[in-house]
Amino acid sequence: MRRALAGATVLAAVLLLGGCSTGGADASPVATSQVNLPPSYRFEPAAITVPDGTTVTWTNNDRFTHNVRLLDDGGDVLNLPTGESVSFTFHGPGEHRYDCSFHPNDMSGVVVVTEASARAQP
Repeated sequence: MRRALAGATVLAAVLLLGGCSTGGADASPVATSQVNLPPSYRFEPAAITVPDGTTVTWTNNDRFTHNVRLLDDGGDVLNLPTGESVSFTFHGPGEHRYDCSFHPNDMSGVVVVTEASARAQP
């Protein structure tokens, strides 16, 4: 009886945790140019969308140093000490992936760049 109860408890925990999401890079993109690094080894939001030519800013609110490694934009690494911010201007429509090179298994994101909207003529 105790084994059955223990097995049911483990199964319930697995099912509950399996349904949890940390909002990874495969989430629907949020229209913003600001990405937070909260105390949790993640980018929030992990997927954003911006018009072509937008500068995106990441702010590290975690207790550990992280970075932003621009995987599709030359591989540059933008160091991000605790309490600091870094920015990068994205050019070219499409998906621009990034991660933290210190924690790539936990921290990844994507910037979806769209065509800049045409400005209205006076």
